[in-house]
Amino acid sequence: MTVSVKSSAKRGRPGYDQEAVLVAAVDVFTRHGYEAASMGMLAEALGLSKSAIYHHVPSKVELLRLALDDALSALEAAADDAAERGSSPVDTLELLMRGTVKVLIEKQPEVRLLLRLRGNSEVENEAIARRRAVDRRTSEVIRDAQDSGALRTDVEARVLARLMFGMINSIVEWHRPGNRTADELADTVTSVLLEGVRA
Repeated sequence: MTVSVKSSAKRGRPGYDQEAVLVAAVDVFTRHGYEAASMGMLAEALGLSKSAIYHHVPSKVELLRLALDDALSALEAAADDAAERGSSPVDTLELLMRGTVKVLIEKQPEVRLLLRLRGNSEVENEAIARRRAVDRRTSEVIRDAQDSGALRTDVEARVLARLMFGMINSIVEWHRPGNRTADELADTVTSVLLEGVRA
């Protein structure tokens, strides 16, 4: 997980930095739910006092914002990369799918947290809006691929996008380190999904 820290100097108890606190927060939020999780639970998980945690972050909501931004920025970057490198709509779609699979594996805890949001706060709603923007971009790529004759047109692009993301997003719930590499899993996912929708 990559998190920008304003100062290179670590604050708080030695051995902990903002990144370590954020990793623990994602785990606590995912296990207990963001609303039910408390800074006390996080302090207990880290073996710190609550005041020590506040050396790294100002609030629980800031921890949530950082975690969600980490996942969303990676997903947006994958979409940008696919759009830049794709030689055709269907090639762009394949690159987007591969990039998304890799993000889900590399940032599995953060993406799992993102996918479980309920929209109970401004931060959550902003994250959901960003996620939906990526979904819309995917629908547009699928529509372009359909218009080019590469993909079947009997299923609406928006529906195909939801079906694709349904399969891809499920990875965060069952994938375990050591099962398959990101590239191997991306090969499987793109093969299954694209063969099922080619014209």
